[in-house]
Amino acid sequence: MSATSRYSKGEVVPEPVLQQDPKLPPVAVDPQKLAAEDRRWTPLKVIIWAAISLLGGLSWVMLAIVRGETVNAIWFVFAAVCTYFIFYRFYSKYIEKYVTRPDDRRATPAEYKADGKDFVATDRRVLYGHHFAAIAGAGPLVGPVLAAQMGFLPGTLWIIVGVVLAGAVQDYLVLFFSMRRGGRSLGQMARDELGPVGGTAAIIATLAIMVIIVAILALVVVNALAESPWGVFSVSMTIPIALFMGCYLRFLRPGKVVEVSIIGFVLLMAAIIGGGAVAETEWGAALFTLDPLPIAIGIVIYGFIAAILPVWLLLAPRDYLSTFMKVGTIVMLAVAIVIVRPEITVPAFTEFAATGEGPVVAGPLWPFLFVTIACGALSGFHALIASGTTPKLVEKERQTRMIGYGGMLMESFVAIMALVAALSIDQGIYFAMNSSAGATGGTVEGAVAFVNNLGLTGVHVDADALLQTAKDVGEESIVSRTGGAPTLAVGLSHIMHQWLGGPSLMAFWYHFAIMFEALFILTAVDAGTRVARFMLQDSIGNAVPRFKDTSWRPGAWLTTAIMVAAWGAILVLGVTDPLGGINTFFPLFGIANQLLAAIALAVCMAIMAKKGLFKYLWVVILPLGFAAVITIWASGLKIFSPIPSIGYFAQNGAFAGALAAGETSFGTATSVEAMQAVVRNTMVQGVLSVLFVVLAIIVILAAAAATWRSWRTRELGTSEDTAVPSRLFAPAGFVATPAEREIQSQWDARPDARGSVRAKRGDH
Repeated sequence: MSATSRYSKGEVVPEPVLQQDPKLPPVAVDPQKLAAEDRRWTPLKVIIWAAISLLGGLSWVMLAIVRGETVNAIWFVFAAVCTYFIFYRFYSKYIEKYVTRPDDRRATPAEYKADGKDFVATDRRVLYGHHFAAIAGAGPLVGPVLAAQMGFLPGTLWIIVGVVLAGAVQDYLVLFFSMRRGGRSLGQMARDELGPVGGTAAIIATLAIMVIIVAILALVVVNALAESPWGVFSVSMTIPIALFMGCYLRFLRPGKVVEVSIIGFVLLMAAIIGGGAVAETEWGAALFTLDPLPIAIGIVIYGFIAAILPVWLLLAPRDYLSTFMKVGTIVMLAVAIVIVRPEITVPAFTEFAATGEGPVVAGPLWPFLFVTIACGALSGFHALIASGTTPKLVEKERQTRMIGYGGMLMESFVAIMALVAALSIDQGIYFAMNSSAGATGGTVEGAVAFVNNLGLTGVHVDADALLQTAKDVGEESIVSRTGGAPTLAVGLSHIMHQWLGGPSLMAFWYHFAIMFEALFILTAVDAGTRVARFMLQDSIGNAVPRFKDTSWRPGAWLTTAIMVAAWGAILVLGVTDPLGGINTFFPLFGIANQLLAAIALAVCMAIMAKKGLFKYLWVVILPLGFAAVITIWASGLKIFSPIPSIGYFAQNGAFAGALAAGETSFGTATSVEAMQAVVRNTMVQGVLSVLFVVLAIIVILAAAAATWRSWRTRELGTSEDTAVPSRLFAPAGFVATPAEREIQSQWDARPDARGSVRAKRGDH
């Protein structure tokens, strides 16, 4: 179902006039009432927004201008929260009014395609939790921790400013445009709007990039759990807990989400506390102390099983657990920061921001800061979720602003909290944890020598500090625990123990944080593998239609196996990389993710142009231009740089030359096998980098051509599904407005108000 039309210059594609069933109460708030509510500014409202603006302005002044040798961490919290409030209230409203123009009189796909499986009208609050749980993977936890190497100010600026102008805009627009198109995927929308060349490039790019994203997510889990019996036991226990929750909701107490979440939380706490006890036993330490490779193989097996099991059995209950844990932990950390008020001693800009010779992430601030932080400010992975499960579950069109724009703001807040946690620990410990084992030798002595030879002013570490920190958090060692997750856990325990429990609870808080991060990441691995399987089924289905039937088990198992094998192979490469898997593979993850974001924004630009919204194209061109330039620039450096620490092919040539010369060790590779691994890994990364950037450029050029064609010919149209009158009502935000409560009372007064979903819709 679609419509295409031609309009004169300056006009936009008009919304259809829908006739509502006169037997039903209103399905939408009258537009005039909505406008009146927006215009109503009471003295109290003015005071509140003035206070938010003043506090936000003061916070930014303290961070960016008035900064001495230290800066208090509370200013990070206030700057972020105030900026989020202001842009959500005003900028996202601007986009809603002039770009998306939602109409709650229209039925969403969840209503007119309702099937009880994929298309289900879902309560907006529950859907917000599902969407946030799906998009918030390792990126907002890992990227900011790695970027802390460059100082506190660059990361803070990009995380907060980038999300309100880029990341949240992308998520909101992709979600809305996909919903208007029956929940179509990003690749399908690209094919509709850009034609076969741009569409095919987008489909290939999304599949290939998804492989990299899921692999790096899994690699973060591996690095967090390696050699940690407490962590392995506790995280392993989340699987039977999630299975129990799924069966509880399905068979014992259907619909009791809050009840099962409380039970799940209690079991989760028991798993964390029990993990400490098990790790102290001889059998527990022997059974659960694992090297990285066995953990990686276990995650690959888990990923396959989780992707083919019914959603209600594992994925959905894990979402419930994850959302409560994610939001609760981040809010708790923010409160702790306000109460403890830790002083940040890291400078606004470190030496590594300019030189690009840092041991954590190689490359200068421009452009590598932006591809390192990735998900916390702008994430292409979100576009796959926003055009995947979420648009099929939205009840009403106006809810997309809260879910899309608002959900991304919460992820950005996660990133800010991760950055503050990383900044709060001693810099010497930070570099000892985040430098690769190849650089430190994996030993305390090697880490001390390496960090103290970095030549950083005020940075010094000794063996006692490293040993004591490991003892405090209940670990054998914290040296070269790369991946960001262990650093965040140490930072969280450092802040939280000053508020609750004292030093004796540092080990608990550390492993609580590891559990929190693993839940974050495994949810994304679950969802990412499932979405990748759907994407591959759709692609193969163009040639073999049977694959489009997602309920066909052989097709589901085969496509899942292909995608798991693909990201599993990259995961193993990362685990066995002698230079540190995260240190070398995370830049590829960040670049791939940002290129996918550029692809998503390019598709949104073409859609807006075809709707005649030329006056407002700057809303999407601004983030698209920045993301495209920065990420293509970073890709070019990774491909063509002659500096081995930055360029993939330069590093490949250096190690290959050393092997050819008969060397048995080179750089941080201490054996021939390690040197061969570097040669193999750098070639894989280099080839993938070339593939990703070429595909992204093709899509962006195709979108630019489609936009120019619409501008030049004024041939406007839309590939949206034909509008269908809605037969249900629901508020748009977390809290219903007076006008919404008035309409809701009319629906509640109906005799069938507590009946079936069909009764709620008026389908008598």
